[in-house]
Amino acid sequence: MLISLKGIRLYAYHGVLPQEGMVGGWFTVDVTVETELPKGAITDELADTVNYADIYAIVKDQMAIRSKLIENAAYRIANTIKGQMPEIKRVTVRLTKHHPPIEGSSADASVEIKL
Repeated sequence: MLISLKGIRLYAYHGVLPQEGMVGGWFTVDVTVETELPKGAITDELADTVNYADIYAIVKDQMAIRSKLIENAAYRIANTIKGQMPEIKRVTVRLTKHHPPIEGSSADASVEIKL
């Protein structure tokens, strides 16, 4: 079974340049986790499934820790999710940095990590 949270939009301070650590910018995080069909599909009880509110809390906490590279932030999110939720077999984290400081460009930059 796949469970996804898409479009988690957070303001954070990731980036190599010193001003990125002071000014910050907008980021979007998408998380997909794979697990066996949770017992909650039958019982209709939150305690019997992967709680996506817990995933959101991990994303929010990890995004609050400054990284120079978005690869590092994405890895920390994925690693923490797997570490705190042993029922998860695989996690995919896509982290997008909106409007990175690239001269003449307003494109987004993204990384995707699968653990």
